[in-house]
Amino acid sequence: MPTVAQYHVLIYGGPDGYQTNRAQIQLSDANSQTLAWLRFNDPGMFYEPDSNDGGIIKMHLPSAMFQSVVDLLRNEEPVVIYFTQNRGFLAVGTEPVGEGEE
Repeated sequence: MPTVAQYHVLIYGGPDGYQTNRAQIQLSDANSQTLAWLRFNDPGMFYEPDSNDGGIIKMHLPSAMFQSVVDLLRNEEPVVIYFTQNRGFLAVGTEPVGEGEE
């Protein structure tokens, strides 16, 4: 599973967003190679199916999850991204219970 080392956020304005999306987070590895695009959709917007296109995962999520995903990327490590069973998965490594934030 590739480890996420960097992320880049794009937020799209206008009533329809951009290409059916309201926002996008690009995930990259330590060599700045793109691993995934996490695309966020408002209610009523068209959702594309998750896919793995040439090794780049395209994962589609509701806009309501945007802040939670950004918080995960800011505060957790390691973060990994993978694709299985026709779905994208974003996960954090195992952490001890009660570790707390520093």
